[in-house]
Amino acid sequence: MPLPDPDVAIRAPGPWTHRDVPANGARFHVVDIGDGPAVVLLHGFPTFWWTWRRQLTALAEAGYRAVAMDLRGYGGSDHPPHGYDPRTLAADVSSVIRSLGESDAVIVGHGWGGLAAWSTAVLEPDTVRAIVPVSMPHPRQLRRAILRHRQQRSALRYALGFQLPFAPERSLSAHDAQRVADLIGQWSHDPTWLDDATASAYRCAFLRWPTPHTAVEYHRWAVRSVLRPDGLSFMSLMEAPIQQRVLQLHGAHDPMVLAGSVDGSEAYVRGAYTRIDLEAGHFPHEERPEEFTAALVGWLDDLPEQ
Repeated sequence: MPLPDPDVAIRAPGPWTHRDVPANGARFHVVDIGDGPAVVLLHGFPTFWWTWRRQLTALAEAGYRAVAMDLRGYGGSDHPPHGYDPRTLAADVSSVIRSLGESDAVIVGHGWGGLAAWSTAVLEPDTVRAIVPVSMPHPRQLRRAILRHRQQRSALRYALGFQLPFAPERSLSAHDAQRVADLIGQWSHDPTWLDDATASAYRCAFLRWPTPHTAVEYHRWAVRSVLRPDGLSFMSLMEAPIQQRVLQLHGAHDPMVLAGSVDGSEAYVRGAYTRIDLEAGHFPHEERPEEFTAALVGWLDDLPEQ
């Protein structure tokens, strides 16, 4: 059975409000719910804002304004030909926060969204109250783990295949984006959480062209920039210590970003650093939503008032 139009998934109804926000020269689709201190949620590959559906409602009930954002190149946000690097992502997130009328926010980011959270804390610190990287070590620590540990290099080997022209996009979009569901299941510790309806939502949203191309562009930048001036400059900038508080949430059984690869991220943080490992794979907020949300809300409630 063919999947419905991607907008059905991207504009999924719920207790939230869909908004299109101009920021950093582009238009971003966000989902907004609740009142209180702002918490901005950033998804990773190969998902979209909907990955935070449970946390959105829980955060609103706990007294926060929860905003889930489609990153550039995903979902209902613009899909420009360029800008899939951490500096641009940090500017995107900071500009969205300001466009929402907020002076700052706690940034929760999974995977590539976690990279954006780390980057925004360093590059746009005035708009960041605190960060919660999920399944993503500090960028310099991840680079160190890739260089030093064969198992971590092997885990991320799929990104090398994404360097080829055209083939990755075709693979990801073939058979109504079946590979998207396959990857999510493979990267989970217990994939039984990924029922048919959930898998269909992720496949459906990914089919909004040119998402297969723009999602791959993140990976192309990450590999190709290793020895380029822009990549070297970014890593140099990320030596600056993060002054804000950090909650690091990780899946103890993550097959993509190994738990040991997170060790050492605290060396780049001058604010209070807390780490919690959950019995999950690469998607702890989906695999263990109750435990994840309890850890997140409990930590948010303990943040000093501004």
